Amino acid sequence: MTKIQEELKISLKLLKQEWQEDLEQYKKKFLYSSLLDKKEEGICWYPVNLKKTRFGYGERLIIDLERSDSKQAHLFQSGKSVSIFSNHELYSSPKNRINGVINQIKKDVMTVTLQLEELPEWFHKGKIGIDLLFDEASYREMEIALLAVSKADNSRLGELKRVLLGEKEAAFQQLELIAIDRLNSRQNEAVAMASKATDLAIIHGPPGTGKTTTLVAAIEKSLETNSQVLVCAPSNAAVDLLVEKLSERNISALRMGHPARVEEQILLQTLDAKIANHASYKDLKRLKKSIDELVKMGKKYKRSFGHEERMQRRRYFEEADRCRDEAKSLEDYIVYDIFQSSQVIACTLVGAASSYLKSFSFPVVFIDEAGQGLEAATWIPIQKAKKVVMAGDHLQLPPTIKSFEASKSGLGITLFEKAILRQPSSAVMLREQYRMHELIMGFSNRHFYQGELMAAPNTQAHYILEEEPVLEFVDTSGSGYNEQVEEESLSTYNLEEARFALNYLESFVKRIGLRQLKEREFSIGLIAPYRAQVRRLNELLFDTYEFPNLRSYSEFLTIDSIDGFQGRERDVMLISLVRSNAKGEIGFLADTRRMNVALTRAKRKMIVIGDSATLSSHSFYTAFLDYVEEKNCYKSVYEFME
Repeated sequence: MTKIQEELKISLKLLKQEWQEDLEQYKKKFLYSSLLDKKEEGICWYPVNLKKTRFGYGERLIIDLERSDSKQAHLFQSGKSVSIFSNHELYSSPKNRINGVINQIKKDVMTVTLQLEELPEWFHKGKIGIDLLFDEASYREMEIALLAVSKADNSRLGELKRVLLGEKEAAFQQLELIAIDRLNSRQNEAVAMASKATDLAIIHGPPGTGKTTTLVAAIEKSLETNSQVLVCAPSNAAVDLLVEKLSERNISALRMGHPARVEEQILLQTLDAKIANHASYKDLKRLKKSIDELVKMGKKYKRSFGHEERMQRRRYFEEADRCRDEAKSLEDYIVYDIFQSSQVIACTLVGAASSYLKSFSFPVVFIDEAGQGLEAATWIPIQKAKKVVMAGDHLQLPPTIKSFEASKSGLGITLFEKAILRQPSSAVMLREQYRMHELIMGFSNRHFYQGELMAAPNTQAHYILEEEPVLEFVDTSGSGYNEQVEEESLSTYNLEEARFALNYLESFVKRIGLRQLKEREFSIGLIAPYRAQVRRLNELLFDTYEFPNLRSYSEFLTIDSIDGFQGRERDVMLISLVRSNAKGEIGFLADTRRMNVALTRAKRKMIVIGDSATLSSHSFYTAFLDYVEEKNCYKSVYEFME
């Protein structure tokens, strides 16, 4: 067995380990738990009330469900699959459950899309609840992909396997390309690399360097010689961003996937929406209506009827079958026409396994945020590729992994990381960053990018006011702001640090002036590494009246986890690091790639709040503390106390 075959065998073993661990965690939280336990675990809302029903594209029923227990922490989020049930004794069996996908959650209202035309009768009997479902289908598709790659030999997939895993040198063709005016020299180099590669091209895009802009330009260039390409990313949010950017360049994109998992501004690009807006859709609706009417008329004839009635019933049913065949042919034509007229097919990595794409192959497959995708998931779209272009940054967020053992054994090492290490001649690193003031960029540049990043000239004007500090570290050491653990989720929070963070922003808004901030539309991000801290920040801001100025600025304020901010930016970013304990334990703050994301989201001002005594137990934070002191950006929390 060759080295890469052995490697793929290990990857499959680790994937199964992760699958098992994820399933076990789900079972502990769900299958063997009471209703009360499930609520406390955050995987059940019960009871809920039906607030609103409506129809979306594709005649999908959309419902709004509101829970009464607003204080309970939960794990529900958009894109997750759920199961709705009733506690009524006549309808509490598993067969009386209906499944759906979460569109969004706003405070205590969950919007869910169902594949039904109307709610079942039992929905209005007894009390209703919602359970979180385990996603086994994704693991199954990843397993199938890894097995297919392992078996691939003399095919194009076999060649790409050898290139991506470093057994064979990547090849390039000679091409003369005209530089694109809107791109800088490195970005043009990356687009040229993507065009010249016959196997693999890698765009390494550190924060703020215009990775998405460059990737969109590479897709545009590819479409000059190819009629259609596949564009993928690990998350729905990343796919939506690409579709949005492609639409701005007048590139027709078809967004695959469930509409509930798609951002509202992208809905018109989904298959459901394009079917509904197709010129032949009215004919399809008319046929479906005829089928319903014919079946209804045929069913009017009861058992005791004569020959004529029997023949009439048969004619109705035969006509319904004919209409059904015609409707199926018309629907197939509509879908075919939509696919044919789309320059870009866009989906998640796992979404590339869609039955719609079963027989497709693409001259180029583009994979964005490739540093966040599990290797097994990344192979799914590559099976359909003649050439692969990957973009991302392996020094930012890694994939989320549940199994500590699998992670330790290498499951977290992505195909992007392997390819950039084993095929360095296929990679171009973008160097000029347009987001951050140089002072904000400095530490990440030094620690992660060997000082190769340059702040573009536009960033010299990235400040709030000339006299307002661009970077501040506020040290809470000795303040008594101690961390606590949330019982239901075991997530860590620091209530006093959360209160201080909001007080800091309140005084900032007051100092700069609410009117001026609104006129200039300066956005503020408030992030923390722990979900429990995000919950405390939201509760303090919206459930109390301690911060009136900040509340009136809330349309420009986003509170989220660090993971939720990958790929996003704000004018002002405040980071609450949470950890403060006598043992110097920092938990997953030790994942420095996650902190690289946090420290590179701000454009004009960044404030980091943390306990230096706890943080300095790790060399990364010691280096950061040295940096803020060197740049005269260190402050103590006592300077803010009256």
